[in-house]
Amino acid sequence: MQVAKPVGRNAPALKYDILSALAVHALSGDKHRHRSILRIITLITTRYNWRSNELSIGREEIARLWSVNERTVKREMAKLRSAGWITVKRPAARGRVAVYELDLKQIMLDTADIWPVIGADFQDRMQQEPAQDTNVVPFQTKPAIPPPQGEDVWAQVQSLLHGRDPELWSSWFQHLNEAERAGGQATLIAPSRFMADYIAQKWSGRVLAAYARVDPSVRVLRIEAAE
Repeated sequence: MQVAKPVGRNAPALKYDILSALAVHALSGDKHRHRSILRIITLITTRYNWRSNELSIGREEIARLWSVNERTVKREMAKLRSAGWITVKRPAARGRVAVYELDLKQIMLDTADIWPVIGADFQDRMQQEPAQDTNVVPFQTKPAIPPPQGEDVWAQVQSLLHGRDPELWSSWFQHLNEAERAGGQATLIAPSRFMADYIAQKWSGRVLAAYARVDPSVRVLRIEAAE
């Protein structure tokens, strides 16, 4: 499934579709899901920049919007990062709040079970590939590399990452190996320091979210370079 960027002529309709999926997903669960989804919808409708995919907001302001304390904000944002819905684009610094980005594709994948509830037209619309610019000639791509098969945790995590984004997997995640998993922490080995640092900064949230679906006990991720 591809999710078109919500900008341009069809942007308003796509934004409503995403918010509708979130709302119905919330109502299909218990009161804890209701509250969590309402909180992320509040961030989207009040502070999210759809065009740049940026959510620039500090913990104090989030607490005010949610009518909670900052400890609750820290806990809730950690849950959203673990689910792969939010990642830190730029951490907070002196005089500057943190900048987050939303993974709209992961959000829609996680709400797919309620699409038929909204309607067959909604489901069909969400399953369609976004229209491509007919003036653009696509480059020839390499044959897809299949993900590793197996029942062990790391193979299942790799399979999830491949299914989520095959091109990203072939460029980055397939080069990782699991070195250790114990005490709620998974340690992965990358072939170079550059790759280890880049994945840790850019994609650790997505890898941790995949782990959460296979082994929820994994709450911390370390990515180290091979010696």
